[in-house]
Amino acid sequence: MDFVIIVAGGSGKRMGGDIPKQFLPLKGIPLLMHTIRLFYNYDPNLKIILTLPKDHITYWTKICKEYQFAVAHKVVAGGDTRFQSVKNGLSEVDDIDGVIAVHDGVRPMVSSETINRCFACARKYGSAVPVIPVIESIRKKEESASVPVDRNHYYLVQTPQVFNSELLLKAYQQGYSPDLTDDSSVVEKSGTKVELVEGNRENIKITTPLDLIMAETFLNKTYGN
Repeated sequence: MDFVIIVAGGSGKRMGGDIPKQFLPLKGIPLLMHTIRLFYNYDPNLKIILTLPKDHITYWTKICKEYQFAVAHKVVAGGDTRFQSVKNGLSEVDDIDGVIAVHDGVRPMVSSETINRCFACARKYGSAVPVIPVIESIRKKEESASVPVDRNHYYLVQTPQVFNSELLLKAYQQGYSPDLTDDSSVVEKSGTKVELVEGNRENIKITTPLDLIMAETFLNKTYGN
């Protein structure tokens, strides 16, 4: 069996409001519902695990009833860090013969092509991390100065990051450290190389009001008003 753990632990601070960003309306429904539907549409047989802050679970249950959101998923209380939230989600994995995807709940524009590339690569090679090339000039800050660096050596990392189930479960048995910022870093620290695949540029992480406007515009263009 294949799984997807959708991590939704954000607050509304950078959005300038009190509503956590994953619950903000996007084309008439909470943003997080768009994200969950992407994976259901990719494969209705995926077991969907949603990690939420403990004090958000009651609100999520309420709005699921309000919006008649019927996509089957298991809700798990998250932790104080992304690492702990994913680890808590992994406790619901009861089959190690497939693959596990981990996706940011506030990335509602990952394409089906990206999802498919990630799952296919993980099934073949054990891991898949979607990336896109850096297209702007970048500089590295060094003490009181900065220096240009070759952008061709850098990529922007996205999700879903997908791994062989046994590999990811084993990687998350190690202890937490601040440098473990995503699942690929957890797997690499456990001693396993990860494979990069092509992501899609629209697959942004919604963190600011401008991001939300961009997402609304993109979805309107893609699916209509």
